[in-house]
Amino acid sequence: MKISAQIREPIEKEMELFEAKFHESMRSQVPLLNRITYYIVNRKGKQMRPMFVFLTAKLLNEGNVNERTYRGASVIELIHTASLVHDDVVDESYKRRGFFSINALWKNKIAVLVGDFLLARGMLLSVDHGDFDLLQIISVAMREISEGELLQIEKARLLDITEEVYYEIIRQKTATLIAACCSLGAASVQPDSAEVEVFRKFGELSGMAFQIKDDLFDYGEQRIGKPTGIDIKEQKMTLPLIYVLNQAPQKQRKWIINSIKNHNKDRKRVKQVIQYVKDSGGLEYAEQRMCEFRDQALEILKPYSASPYKQALELMVNYVVDRKI
Repeated sequence: MKISAQIREPIEKEMELFEAKFHESMRSQVPLLNRITYYIVNRKGKQMRPMFVFLTAKLLNEGNVNERTYRGASVIELIHTASLVHDDVVDESYKRRGFFSINALWKNKIAVLVGDFLLARGMLLSVDHGDFDLLQIISVAMREISEGELLQIEKARLLDITEEVYYEIIRQKTATLIAACCSLGAASVQPDSAEVEVFRKFGELSGMAFQIKDDLFDYGEQRIGKPTGIDIKEQKMTLPLIYVLNQAPQKQRKWIINSIKNHNKDRKRVKQVIQYVKDSGGLEYAEQRMCEFRDQALEILKPYSASPYKQALELMVNYVVDRKI
């Protein structure tokens, strides 16, 4: 059995029902919007985020979920989908998971409006049912995602990102949404309990490991939907690069910064930078830090009794660092 099937098995019934509820939550009176949301639903990804919601809820509630859990999973997926639609517009990206993006098929104006619609549906789903605690969790995540993106843009212009600032950027940009998934799952079955914060931290640590793994893909040979070296071309300072810059002699440091600032479209130069990062231990260092975040996340699960949901969460965290795409 593939690892994704093992993770999904304890929540198979919930995920099937979730998909129907999620599709329903997107429904509109506008035929064009329904065509676009149908296109989105039929090109879904691994659905890792709702899986975190259901596994956390079932772990904390003796294998049971409730309507709040389904709404929490739907809200997080609506918000995540909206952010992807908006990202494709901002990045001028015309492919998403091997398919044409919304902006490629329907142009930017419609894509932005679809993203706005999905955000509004997510908010209203919580408001209409009085899930104000869930709404607060997701609103904080949305604020942090925006701040993380803007912090990254600000720092990319100067190329002065320290390791601490890098962790803050990925905590806000990536980890905060996975943290929200786990705290939503906890809050849906144990509102106002200490578990909400415990699982927020668990999700955050898992998300940190997830993003460092994504950074490492930029230096690998696997085909993952984006070409190797794209982060360097976009002047994104990732952990392997930051580590090597901090260790490099002044001459090499100036060469790397000059390469990223002024020669980031030169394929040969980008390849040389990638090779220098590999030769200087950048990948090993990033892998070590990624595994530290993973181990801290797994440590949080240790006090909980053995169950299929705990095992699936452990598999999920390990999958984050072992995945090939």
